[in-house]
Amino acid sequence: MQEHLSISTGKPGFTGELPPSDFNLTRYCIHKSAKTTPDKTALVIIGTDGVESWTYRQIETRILSMAAGLQKMGLRKADRLFIRMGNCFDYALVFFAANAAGMVPIPASSQLTAKEVSFLLEDATPAAIATDGTLPIEQLPSGIKLIDHDAIKKLKQNQPQGYSATRADDPAFLIYTSGTTSHPKGVLHAQRTVWGRRPMYRDWYDICANDRLLHAGAFNWTYTLGTGLFDPWANGATSIICTAKTEPASWPHLIRQHKASIFAAVPSLYRRILKYADSKTLQMPTLRHGLTAGEPQPASIEDQWHQTTGTRLYEALGMSEISTYISTSPKSNGRQGSPGKPQTGRSIAILPQTGSTKPVARNTTGVIGVHRTDPGLMLGYWKRPIEEQAMYRGNWFITGDTASMDDDGYIWFTGRNDDMMNAMGYRVSPVEVEAVLCNHPNIHQAGVVQVNLANNVSIMAAFLVCHGDKPDIEDVRAHAKKYLAAYKVPHEYHFIPRLPHTASGKIKRSQLRDQISASLS
Repeated sequence: MQEHLSISTGKPGFTGELPPSDFNLTRYCIHKSAKTTPDKTALVIIGTDGVESWTYRQIETRILSMAAGLQKMGLRKADRLFIRMGNCFDYALVFFAANAAGMVPIPASSQLTAKEVSFLLEDATPAAIATDGTLPIEQLPSGIKLIDHDAIKKLKQNQPQGYSATRADDPAFLIYTSGTTSHPKGVLHAQRTVWGRRPMYRDWYDICANDRLLHAGAFNWTYTLGTGLFDPWANGATSIICTAKTEPASWPHLIRQHKASIFAAVPSLYRRILKYADSKTLQMPTLRHGLTAGEPQPASIEDQWHQTTGTRLYEALGMSEISTYISTSPKSNGRQGSPGKPQTGRSIAILPQTGSTKPVARNTTGVIGVHRTDPGLMLGYWKRPIEEQAMYRGNWFITGDTASMDDDGYIWFTGRNDDMMNAMGYRVSPVEVEAVLCNHPNIHQAGVVQVNLANNVSIMAAFLVCHGDKPDIEDVRAHAKKYLAAYKVPHEYHFIPRLPHTASGKIKRSQLRDQISASLS
């Protein structure tokens, strides 16, 4: 058997400590430090107008004030609250306040179009939507409370109350991710999900209370909420977030200026930093190491970063349903080309592509499974019981990522079963993009693929079959931009007479990728 087994029973299953039955995500992240080190800096915000600092006591007081205000508005425990806000600290405060009050926040990307938001509102049926007025919203469905900029100000003026009494398996937040259908699907996480991140502390971050973690993402990105706020705060560390527009060459300066010891970003940002920053500025004395996730990490970037800065990059592999669960860290010797090993306590197996729950032999490619006992695993897909059921095989959650495990337990990632794409750390369903393109009056069929180019750059390419005359490419691009978030819009457009299909009618995406590769060779 190659999966990680429970030491006590010899059977598959999560072997780490489980969370207490009474458990709240926000209380876990904030309360201990607010009580023991109340005046320690929990957050530094680098904004356009200067630098702002918050202590643990200040953050907890503000969160509990806003939680009380939400309850006073008539919102109840388990109500869903949609967050439609830009890159600002209020985004995070609304998220944590809603959770502290026992509600279910829905953190949404600021890059979503108004049309995409309308679908999510219809699907999630939230009781309220919080907005700062910086992003477009179409007409709201009836019955949704609007919490605008002025209302958010008033929330902060309430007398702080205690945390809501929630259980470990109660809903904590709902996030939307691209699925294998033409619409995003909701991933519902439990309060315990933050406890399920504990294996990352040692086996990815190597984090302690003395660390200062600078995250390159925005407040309104779940990668930032988790890696930039949940985990540093749960460890009593200091989080640093930049809300000002930042050029790649500026990040080393920010690391030095704010004495960051850990830097978290997507691999493509590290590549741009190396390309545009002066080599002298890449000397960062306080930096212990960098973290990468959201995209596969090219070995060339890791090598160049180490040679230039003297520090290492540590990679993690994850997904919206479980967050990261395979990683490298300073505590283990990584292997170039591998995202690492399953984190301590996780029960991970490489299973056959179909059918069996018996793991394949070592060094054999299969699909990665995560045991359902993992506290970090989602509660389920929102209103998608059939799709949720299809993701389980016995007690294993089937991730859709294909890989092999070598004799020493390292994972060698090979791709995805469902042709999911990755754009700047976001998972993107080709089916979703194709559905939008096919709504163009001149497009009959569309096939979308991601293609890896030279220098560790990937692009999203669309292959289009037209109705009659070919439309102007810029017209098609403008159509895509109208209905899709910027990161979902294809870079290239190719008009072809017909799409290649399998005997069962599925698009042969590998053949489309080969066409791009052939044109570049």
